[in-house]
Amino acid sequence: MRAYTIKPHLKSVEELDITIEANTVYSFFNSILIDELPIITKHVVYSDANALSEGKEPFFIGENLVIGDALILGKEVFEDVEATIPQKDLEMLISYDVSDFYKEVLKLLAKTEVNLYRTFDAQKNGETLKLNIEWVLYTFNIADDKTKQYFLTELEKSLDSTKNVEKYMQKMAQLALNVAQ
Repeated sequence: MRAYTIKPHLKSVEELDITIEANTVYSFFNSILIDELPIITKHVVYSDANALSEGKEPFFIGENLVIGDALILGKEVFEDVEATIPQKDLEMLISYDVSDFYKEVLKLLAKTEVNLYRTFDAQKNGETLKLNIEWVLYTFNIADDKTKQYFLTELEKSLDSTKNVEKYMQKMAQLALNVAQ
């Protein structure tokens, strides 16, 4: 069955022919901690949840941050199937250009046990939104330099004071929502 692997340290996308079994994804990453990201329609992007703490190379698929190698399969309801996106189209979605802000934040977060994709609740106009740390990083990355520096300084303080980094990220998400119109 056709699948793709993205290797950001090599800046490459390779087509694979794999057999899907119960442990295929876990064997591919040699890990039981896997992130499942629904970034591409009718596909799933798998990545190693340990990639952040291991300092693996980040990259983007669309505007979504992925860290370390990725495995892409098709997805129908709850079942992994053959990838149908053409390799050329997939390659057009990928960017290896990661800003210094992202790199600095990821370096700091590598010392923690956070998961970039675990959701938390935030409030906007009485509505509960499901957000994650990856969204917080995206939002602050597009902010002005002064705001980025504030974010980094406060993150370092949070890490130095042994405060809960996830709580800090939730606070930053709420601040970003409060500012947004």
